[in-house]
Amino acid sequence: MENILSGFQSIRNINLKNEILAGLTVAMTMIPESLSFAILAGLSPLTGLYAAFLMGIVTAVFGGRPGMVSGGAGATVVVLIALASSHGVQYLFGAVILAGIIQLSVGIFKLGKFVRLIPQPVMYGFLNGLAVIIFMAQVAQFKVVSNGVSTWMEGSALLIMAGLTVLTIAIVLLFPKITKAVPSSLVAIIIVFAIAYFFNIDTKRVIDIASVSGSLPSFHIPDVPFTIETLKIIFPYASVMAGVGLIESLLTLNMVDEITNTKGHSNKEAVAQGIANITNGFFGGMGGCAMVAQTFVNIGAGARTRISAIVGALTILLVILIGGSVIEQIPMAALVGVMMMVAVGTFEWVSFRIINKMPKSDIFVGILVAIITVVLHNLALAVLIGVIISALVFSWDNAKRIRARKSFDEAGNKIYEIYGPLFFGSTAAFIEKFDAEGDPENIIIDFKESRVVDMSAIEALKKVIEKYKSENKEVILKHLSQDCIKLLENANGFIEVNIQEDPTYNVMPK
Repeated sequence: MENILSGFQSIRNINLKNEILAGLTVAMTMIPESLSFAILAGLSPLTGLYAAFLMGIVTAVFGGRPGMVSGGAGATVVVLIALASSHGVQYLFGAVILAGIIQLSVGIFKLGKFVRLIPQPVMYGFLNGLAVIIFMAQVAQFKVVSNGVSTWMEGSALLIMAGLTVLTIAIVLLFPKITKAVPSSLVAIIIVFAIAYFFNIDTKRVIDIASVSGSLPSFHIPDVPFTIETLKIIFPYASVMAGVGLIESLLTLNMVDEITNTKGHSNKEAVAQGIANITNGFFGGMGGCAMVAQTFVNIGAGARTRISAIVGALTILLVILIGGSVIEQIPMAALVGVMMMVAVGTFEWVSFRIINKMPKSDIFVGILVAIITVVLHNLALAVLIGVIISALVFSWDNAKRIRARKSFDEAGNKIYEIYGPLFFGSTAAFIEKFDAEGDPENIIIDFKESRVVDMSAIEALKKVIEKYKSENKEVILKHLSQDCIKLLENANGFIEVNIQEDPTYNVMPK
């Protein structure tokens, strides 16, 4: 309980007005998105709203990052569309529970820290791709569905929708110049709603997507057979959903850390995401993760504590129970305008300003991640590919840096001073630097400026030593670090080496 309450600051340091208003704004922007993705997945609209409420309330209380907002995110739901269509919604709920268990395990075993391995170019690509997705999702709202066919708006309907959207954007941009006491996005929604209501303007509203009225979510165990066959069906979907959800959530956590100059807890957030998705599966929610756009809305409105996310989640519950008739009348143009501004704010424009100062490999990685994010809508795959390419580029650069300075000591022994890490990528270049036939009887390989990193490095050392042994010559290793010596000791029996004692580095003879 102490850990939960630690996220709540002293009441004197909390701007309750900002927190409450930010929470209300977040709820308004989350409702249509949750509805849209639920319908896209072929689910009941209430399944999306239940996910928004359950994810929001659980992660707000138990999460590792005050100010973050979670809900029924499209990134995770898209993964489950095929499962829902082929096996039914009950299998989807089972997959959501299993995904939650996987996420919970990641947090318990403290694996969330590995998000730190994501390079900055991947972050840029992720954010830029996500910004494009958010913006294009709003452009799609300018379509109407008639007889099951989706077409673009025309004539007066298009002009009204575009006009109200432009008005919303103008209010979001200009209102902060008047006052920052109230979030400009919430003011924009209220003003556009009032104009459409009092002037009886015929335009697309939330009700045109789906009804948002319902009852409290109720507990139920997914109606699926508890067999290995069921596990085989849902596990692939659950594992991908868990990965997508964790990557998006932990990247969002890092972004909020940078914006607020504070430190969140990745493992705690992973646990909260897992608990929230398990709860979703048992209470009829479609599951989800952290929502980048809504988090930016929340932080931009001045929220810094858990209160705003709790207010947002409770607002969605009240909308489901009693406020649906009001929310259903909000013009979609107001929500579209707010989310378009969020997309503009999400885009890392600084990546354009520094593009000529970045290595070409980093530019390629950033663009590739953005393209994969936009085209496939698979954030986990985009980030994974970006990390792999960045790692390969890093390995290639380090492989080229290994070199050997050759000299002789007073006794006539040849010394090879190695520079750069000896690992799988540099072993071929390392082996080529030695001349077993032409060298004297004793050679010394000095690792003062190098490290033996992995098993490939040990294999390379073994080949060099055996090559000299076949010429009846001896190889002595010098200035090995303690972790290098430990690595060689573990490989005892596979490789026999002669390590020269080095009193400066406290290296003990083998």
